[in-house]
Amino acid sequence: MIERNISSDTNNIDNSDSPEDIKFEDSLRPKTFEEYIGQDQIKKGLHLAITAAKQRGETIDHVLLYGPPGLGKTTLAYVVANEMGRQIKVTSGPAIERAADLAALLTNLEEGDILFIDEIHRLPRAIEEILYPAMEDYVIDIMLGKGPSAQSLRLDLPKFTLVGATTRFGALSGPMRDRFGIVNRLEYYTPEQIEKIIGRSAKILDISIDDKAMQQMSHRARLTPRIANRLIRRVRDYAQVHGTGVIDKDALDNTLLLLDIDEYGLESADRKVLGIIVDQYNGGPVGVAAIAAATGEERQTIEDVYEPYLIQIGMLQRSHRGRVATDAAFTHLKVKKASKDKQSKLL
Repeated sequence: MIERNISSDTNNIDNSDSPEDIKFEDSLRPKTFEEYIGQDQIKKGLHLAITAAKQRGETIDHVLLYGPPGLGKTTLAYVVANEMGRQIKVTSGPAIERAADLAALLTNLEEGDILFIDEIHRLPRAIEEILYPAMEDYVIDIMLGKGPSAQSLRLDLPKFTLVGATTRFGALSGPMRDRFGIVNRLEYYTPEQIEKIIGRSAKILDISIDDKAMQQMSHRARLTPRIANRLIRRVRDYAQVHGTGVIDKDALDNTLLLLDIDEYGLESADRKVLGIIVDQYNGGPVGVAAIAAATGEERQTIEDVYEPYLIQIGMLQRSHRGRVATDAAFTHLKVKKASKDKQSKLL
């Protein structure tokens, strides 16, 4: 049984969480460690902890998962619940605004349940303090009334496992981080792992895709399973409307052209971030606040969505003075600009 209470304000190819997207992702979500591709070290550690906890008849320690968006933090929470044979209840940091919201969640848990809190770094500090005794001693203190006559009521909670996910590990308070017994960072996937994920998703969705298209798609998906799965969706639409229904290299190339995704998986927004640093600041260093102002993007979006991948592929560096574009970024942007100029002349 799964209960959801997720809020999200993002709506692009990287991080949209519309009901349709959630339903689509759920249909492709692995249920076991065997089905889950990649993150091998994390899977081994979690599998060991789960096996030991089940042998002792206990709950698994609280788990914190962090890393860039789309790498499978939510999926791992579901896998942990399935492997433990327990229910999972899903919410997010921004959705828990009041103490009463948290109390309602915790008091409705059953013994051994998994409580998954996405974007846990966005929990209000007052809510965090209520969560501490719940994580440590499985109790919650509720204040009845206000002022001098206020009284504290302590309620016992069933033993549960909190699985927290965040893209901003440093934004979590020290006391919160210390209360997780298992802390894992999810890394970007390899193109080979992404190719396996694409093949698995295509099989589940009953989509025909040739090997060349699958290999090329694995290099355009930003080393991120979520983006790979959404790219399959877009290419499937193109192949259905303009082709034979089979995803081949032509269908993929034309879809990527429509989406303005280049050979590194960069979209126009990524290139805009790099372009600001290269063109306006001669490669940097430049502060992220200046980049945000110039691009019209929120600082957090730049730090959480664009920067991690640009750093991963060696086009951006962080320094104590700001962001710096690498030689690879200069070369890539010049090639893209020359290509567009050539297209304009042909038109």
